[in-house]
Amino acid sequence: MTLKSEYTGAKIVGIGYYLPERVLTNLDFEKMVDTTDEWIITRTGIRERHIAAEDQAASDLAFEASRMALEDANVEPEELDLIIVGTVTPDMFVPSAACTLQDRLGAVKSAAFDINAACSGFIYGLSVAHSMISHGKNKTVLVVGVEILSRITDYEDRATCVLFGDAAGAAVLKPCPADEGILSTFMRSDGSYADLLYMPGGGSRRPLNEERLKNGEQFLKMQGNGLFKNAVRAMLEASNHVLIEAGMESKDIDFLIPHQANIRIIEGVRQRLHLPEEKVVVNIDHVGNTSTASIPVAFAEAKERGDIKKGDTILMVGFGGGLTWGAVLIKY
Repeated sequence: MTLKSEYTGAKIVGIGYYLPERVLTNLDFEKMVDTTDEWIITRTGIRERHIAAEDQAASDLAFEASRMALEDANVEPEELDLIIVGTVTPDMFVPSAACTLQDRLGAVKSAAFDINAACSGFIYGLSVAHSMISHGKNKTVLVVGVEILSRITDYEDRATCVLFGDAAGAAVLKPCPADEGILSTFMRSDGSYADLLYMPGGGSRRPLNEERLKNGEQFLKMQGNGLFKNAVRAMLEASNHVLIEAGMESKDIDFLIPHQANIRIIEGVRQRLHLPEEKVVVNIDHVGNTSTASIPVAFAEAKERGDIKKGDTILMVGFGGGLTWGAVLIKY
């Protein structure tokens, strides 16, 4: 059944997040690898990150964030007709984390699938949800970004192990008039840069065996300098695209919520968009880089603090392995 023509847009009606209890600080890393608290803070902006318990899987974190988002939206799980989970660390390859989450929530009337767009996963998920709702195919959609990056992090590699944390963020979307809610979306990819951030082992090309496990192919590999050079450019491109499409300029937005990868990347985007610091939501200091979860977690925390309010214009922009990047501009 197609929705009435006046409801040709989609809006976020609920937001939630979950951070595991265990915290790993920079001082902890000083005991693990050759690094210092000062070095980590100066180069990344990170002071601590949350780490999932051994018995927690991605769907467990996603469940807690989803419950909070559903409660915030005053929506029952039975009302959901689509669940989209962005993640690179699902419970297992099959079934999807989305299907596992669907069963756990009791969302018996929904379709469910995962998106693997690395750190851009939540942006991609919002874009898909907006398209499905605006075309009348779905009425109530749950979009989740969740990662347990600690499971694919090499804690002997000081260049990467200090970066990543575990978390989940979730948003519930419903139909709205076209001039409300999501105003513009943008997605882009470039697979020629795949070697900047990837995990070589575990897939169909290089199934894990004893030798590959010894070589650490089950862990993320990253070329930080190459990522940095592309990240600012790509995030600026995505931001400008959605602003132009919506007939706006950067001065018109109330908040920028960027992917929390590195404080220098965030600062580079902020400066190029000519935004004051108070308009940029930053939580990387206490969560680290949580990939797909970073944007919804930052959004939910800002709302919880009372910073983000109804009617605010918010620009969310992400960038991640693939390479992938994208942006979503909303009137909250």
